[in-house]
Amino acid sequence: MGVDLSQRLAPDGLWELGAPLLPSFNSRPQGGGTAPCDERAVFTAVVYVLTSGCAWRHLPETFGVSPATAHRRFTAWTPAGRWRRLHRAVLDELGARGELGWASAIVDAASVRAKRGAR
Repeated sequence: MGVDLSQRLAPDGLWELGAPLLPSFNSRPQGGGTAPCDERAVFTAVVYVLTSGCAWRHLPETFGVSPATAHRRFTAWTPAGRWRRLHRAVLDELGARGELGWASAIVDAASVRAKRGAR
């Protein structure tokens, strides 16, 4: 994977915030199973799919991660609240630096339930 693409999708600062939030790989004591892979490469591949709209099966080989591995990690991280924690960590970091402005906000109906009015 190109260094420029990797740095754009998962810059060092984002990776430093995200890495502690991801579960560590635990190898099976009896051996076998899936070999460990570079966690940052998996994270970058998942960010690529989420930001590009690419189908998992079309994940470029240049990431060094199989589409199945990237999708499996994404489906494990999502219910565990990893993305919510990462989002909060990014907001906390930006707030601590004074780089977070709340002058405007966007509310997406897909993530915020619409309030029902009186009939």
